[in-house]
Amino acid sequence: KETEEVFKVKKSSYSKKIVKQLKKEYKEDLEKSKVRTEVNSPTDVEPPLEKTGQIKDIGQEDGTANSEHGEEEMEVESEKEEEKPKAGGAFSSALSSLNVLRPGEIPDAAFIHAARKKRQMARELGDFTPVDSEPGKGRLVREDENDASDDEDDDEKRRIVFTVKEKSQRQKIAEEIGIEGSDDEALVAGEQDEELSRWEQEQIRKGINIPQVQPSQPAEVNNLYYQNTYQTLSYGSSYGIPYTYAAYGSSETKSQKTDNTVPFKTPSNEMTPVTIDLVKKQLKDRLDSMKELHRANRQQYEKHQQSREDSTKAIERLEGSSGGIGEQYKFLQEMRGYVQDLLECFSEKVPLINELESAMHQLYKQRASRLVQRRQDDIKDESSEFSSHSNKALMAPNLESFGRDRVIYQEQVKRRTAEREARRARRRQAREQTGKMADHLEGLSSDDEETSTDITNFNMERDRILKESSKVFEDVLESFYSIDCIKSQFEAWRSKYFASYKDAYIGLCLPKLFNPLIRLQLLIWTPLEGKCRDFETMLWFESLLFYGCEEQEQVKDDADISLLPTIVERVVLPKLTVISENIWDPFSTTQTSRMVALVQKLVDGYPTVMNAENKNTQMLLKALLLRMRRTLDDDVFMPLYPKNILENKNSGPYLFFQRQFWSSVKLLGNFLQWYGILSNKTLQELSIDGLLNRYILMAFQNSEYGEDSIKKAQSVIACFPKQWFANLKGDKTISQLENFCRYLVHLADTIYRNSIGCSDVEKRNAREHIKQIIKLLASIRALDHAVTVANDHNVKELKILIEGK
Repeated sequence: KETEEVFKVKKSSYSKKIVKQLKKEYKEDLEKSKVRTEVNSPTDVEPPLEKTGQIKDIGQEDGTANSEHGEEEMEVESEKEEEKPKAGGAFSSALSSLNVLRPGEIPDAAFIHAARKKRQMARELGDFTPVDSEPGKGRLVREDENDASDDEDDDEKRRIVFTVKEKSQRQKIAEEIGIEGSDDEALVAGEQDEELSRWEQEQIRKGINIPQVQPSQPAEVNNLYYQNTYQTLSYGSSYGIPYTYAAYGSSETKSQKTDNTVPFKTPSNEMTPVTIDLVKKQLKDRLDSMKELHRANRQQYEKHQQSREDSTKAIERLEGSSGGIGEQYKFLQEMRGYVQDLLECFSEKVPLINELESAMHQLYKQRASRLVQRRQDDIKDESSEFSSHSNKALMAPNLESFGRDRVIYQEQVKRRTAEREARRARRRQAREQTGKMADHLEGLSSDDEETSTDITNFNMERDRILKESSKVFEDVLESFYSIDCIKSQFEAWRSKYFASYKDAYIGLCLPKLFNPLIRLQLLIWTPLEGKCRDFETMLWFESLLFYGCEEQEQVKDDADISLLPTIVERVVLPKLTVISENIWDPFSTTQTSRMVALVQKLVDGYPTVMNAENKNTQMLLKALLLRMRRTLDDDVFMPLYPKNILENKNSGPYLFFQRQFWSSVKLLGNFLQWYGILSNKTLQELSIDGLLNRYILMAFQNSEYGEDSIKKAQSVIACFPKQWFANLKGDKTISQLENFCRYLVHLADTIYRNSIGCSDVEKRNAREHIKQIIKLLASIRALDHAVTVANDHNVKELKILIEGK
């Protein structure tokens, strides 16, 4: 049972606490058996030992129990025991026999008693370390207590009373230095832990050193197993005895160990005989394998050489090109910083430029609106003055028809009338000085004169705007507002690194980049004025004229080629749109001629811009049409008077009527100047349907039939573009002129009827007038009406008149 507990501790993985508890129980059982042996066997009597196995067990138990203190402590105890003087007798002989016990010899009772006494003396000297973990109690006291608990039915006389255990050397030293019992216990516990670890290692070595029993000896299995379990733990090592029977073992054990060895079979030394051919063959095979290996290494070497050459070339190539890439990177970084600074500058200055441009446009718009409003007021004043209802209007006491104070209104009318007549007198005087008085007709001149006050205010405001415009870039370096400096930066980029220049779409960005600077230069540019410069002679145009036109071969789809057309599209056309809508006066022949000339120049010089698909061009044409329609609706007025009033050619109504008629004819001519720019359908709708048939024909019907009407008709026909009638087929003119043609036929009939009964001179004059009417009809390709007039009035020179048209 004890042996099984030992092996359980060896084989299982118990915790330290469990191992300690097992060890304690094992020691207590061992001490109990020893006490029983001492009580039953007196010291001086040697009992007969019949059962050798029991004695062996006791010796083994003793040895096993004491193995926990270690071999070193046993040797120390043995040395101390030898040094102490002892009396003779049986104990001395037994003590001396401890050194002469032969291996395999069974110890007698005296030998066992001497061993125990030696052990007790070692305890009393204080050099023996107890195994029990309880502090303050000796091993023998615990053994006595255990014996008392186990044999409480035995007689008290059989108990052995032990002496009080003396304090160990370590405890004495601890008391002298003042360490409490708990500290001593801590020291003892540390030693016990160290002793426990040594005991565990010893148990593990026991398990490893147990020999295996051969199955051929089944009768001795139990005895061998029991003996070999404690074989490594010698009896003498526990008590300091130099010789033990377990250490050497019996002869049977030695022979058994010899029998357990496995015999080693000597390998055979037979080898194939070596011949010269065999050696040659092996050398040849080895040479072939080395050649093959050499060939593979050679190929690998050549491959590495080629890779090295390629890498060297790549390095040289990259080193050669790295300088250019570095310079390009540096240049592009500089351009990036420059462009960012330029955009930041423009983001701050563009709002100022927009404000200045709006202020200038507003200034010109106010002047144009003032002139138009003055003309409309003059027409209203004259119409009210010469109207047949004017007398009824004067009968109102204090208010006029719009509820205004009549006195104030009359004063304003008088003031406007005086100013109007003064302007007309100045124009008449100017015509007399130039010799154009005979050819002039009232209503053909444009009343666009301004007073000195208006001129002064206008010039002051314009100068103020120009002064502010000059201060826009006064706090900016020249490289950020000069078109030449900005252009040179991008020209350098284009010439050095065209690929990156093209990839960045700089050609598409430049028009927008130059837009604010060009608009600032075009701030006072107004093509309606005679002193205005042509935009193609300005500095910005000349600076950008040859941009992107280097001597090198032009790249296909190069956006820089269309730089100026794009600027014209995005800068000039929007400005012309504003001018056409707010500043241009269609009644002014001079302004209309200049506007038409400029637009025609753009059509001829920039065909990619002035086309029907361009958005800015469409906006410009829409602005022109809008302004013409507004003029046709608001500014054209044709008075109607009875013929008896118009017979007096010096009267005010007659002069007002003539002035309005000729102003309408002038407007018709101004409209038809846009031929080739606006479509024929649009022009015919405005000029013929909107002006001729609506206003001018009404004036023809109220005019005197005669030479004056023919002259007016010739002036109207002179306004028509000849291209309208050049490609007409058949004998009919365009449909919109049918009413005008019927009027001419009626005029010829009226002239012929008025000549009946008159003198021959008047008849010849009437016939000449009829021939002129036929020519007029032929000039507008109304051949059917010309033939009708010729047949009705017996005109035989029809063919000559038609061909001489």
